Amino acid sequence: MPNPSYEHVCSGETGHAEAVQITFDPRVISYKEILDVFFSIHDPTTLNQQGADIGAQYRSAVFYHSDGQKATAEQTIRDLESKKVWPNPIVTAVVPFEKFYPAEDYHQDYYEHNSAQPYCRIIIAPKLSKFRNRFSEKRKE
Repeated sequence: MPNPSYEHVCSGETGHAEAVQITFDPRVISYKEILDVFFSIHDPTTLNQQGADIGAQYRSAVFYHSDGQKATAEQTIRDLESKKVWPNPIVTAVVPFEKFYPAEDYHQDYYEHNSAQPYCRIIIAPKLSKFRNRFSEKRKE
């Protein structure tokens, strides 16, 4: 389904995943560093689930743009598995990028506009805090 609405994606029937697309300058931050952040702020071991959010739209996935990105993502997963960072196996899919559909306007900068909502306070705020603490030297104010 091209350009699905949030409601359509939440139905779990479109095949789409909730995702972000990151544009970055590899002279400033590497793809590997971005993957390190990605794997540290979510649970890559739960199939089609992130916390209380359940369904294929919540799957853990890396959508790569090149063979180099694919190799880096797969190596990162192997490295994390060998270090036994999590007690369960990583189920993150590494798949080629096809098409990105931006969320509706009301979902843009969602946390910034809705940080007082219970979901944001309970789920998102701790992840942001973890990111800020672990990657403080990488952050740009």
